[in-house]
Amino acid sequence: MSKNVMIVGVGGQGTLLTSRIIGKSALKEGYDVKISEVHGMAQRGGSVVTFVRYGDKVSEPVVEEGCADVIISFERLEAMRYAHYLKQGGIIVVNDCRIDPMTVVTGAKTYPEGIIETLKQTYSVYSIDGQEIAKSLGNSKVLNSVVLGYSARHLGLNVETLKQTLESIVPPKTVEINVNAFKKGYESK
Repeated sequence: MSKNVMIVGVGGQGTLLTSRIIGKSALKEGYDVKISEVHGMAQRGGSVVTFVRYGDKVSEPVVEEGCADVIISFERLEAMRYAHYLKQGGIIVVNDCRIDPMTVVTGAKTYPEGIIETLKQTYSVYSIDGQEIAKSLGNSKVLNSVVLGYSARHLGLNVETLKQTLESIVPPKTVEINVNAFKKGYESK
């Protein structure tokens, strides 16, 4: 087995933390793992891209266009921006969330409507309102744990390994809420 996972979002959504959880989980399960972080404009609101590749033998960390098995997107526009990285038969997991990039904020561009519907015309797309679930738990910062939980069934990794890795990486005072967020995401249809 080998898996090419691309994680995209904007700064502050937990993209980098999610890539570390997936990478460490794959290591625990005995896979060769390579992670590449492309921060871009990683300040809050700027695009962030990470690649996690794992399998019996992985030679390089970057996922080429058309080669991603799974794209996990924490924001709709980021899913659209990077969908061309998905291989035929791959899937996109997208958090149904809108964060306006600076070009939209300044009025230079408009935010596209119907992004998820447009993506579904070409790709296999699973969407979740992770922000709403995180808010219902009392902390919008656990959005990434919700989306990771929702994505878990598509990663080829043991769910319990992912949960245990999450527990070991997040700050101790946030373990309980992150685990609850992960479980809520995993249980979502």
